[in-house]
Amino acid sequence: MARRHDPERRQRIIDAAIGVVAARGIAGLSHRAVAAAADVPLGSTTYHFATLDDLLVAALEQVNAGWLADFGRWVDELDGDAPAADDVLRLVADTLAGDRTRVELEYELYLAALRHPRLRPLAADCLDEMARLLARRTGDLPTARALVAFADGLMLQHLLTGRPFEPDALRDGLTAALV
Repeated sequence: MARRHDPERRQRIIDAAIGVVAARGIAGLSHRAVAAAADVPLGSTTYHFATLDDLLVAALEQVNAGWLADFGRWVDELDGDAPAADDVLRLVADTLAGDRTRVELEYELYLAALRHPRLRPLAADCLDEMARLLARRTGDLPTARALVAFADGLMLQHLLTGRPFEPDALRDGLTAALV
């Protein structure tokens, strides 16, 4: 058990909550499960996070911060000469490549906003920040919002269906749809 004076306890609880959601989904999140995962007394979780929504807010804030940092780096590395659709398809392909555990966790928390109203502003702020970051590449916010929505939809569909991601087929379909 952790010592009584434990300045990192709150962060360990948040990390444990993220781990519980990754392993069991939102339905598996409880103060008891988080306390066990963080190796802290049950009272510590309720001291730092009175409700599960408080815990979900902290978890989504942390997950969003990590995603936005990665997304910002991706935007900074974009080739200004490549078509924006190619850039978005590369983002989706890179995000879905390999182990999908992280992106599944991100979507689990993101979609929890449908049932947890306190999470909605966090999800909306994340989408808005993604659009602002991408607007540095596209030159305008409406186009950036459309590309974020497109990437979001692609990732969610591929996570749900398990189908392989085929950027060339999508590029062809998108080009045909936009004509």
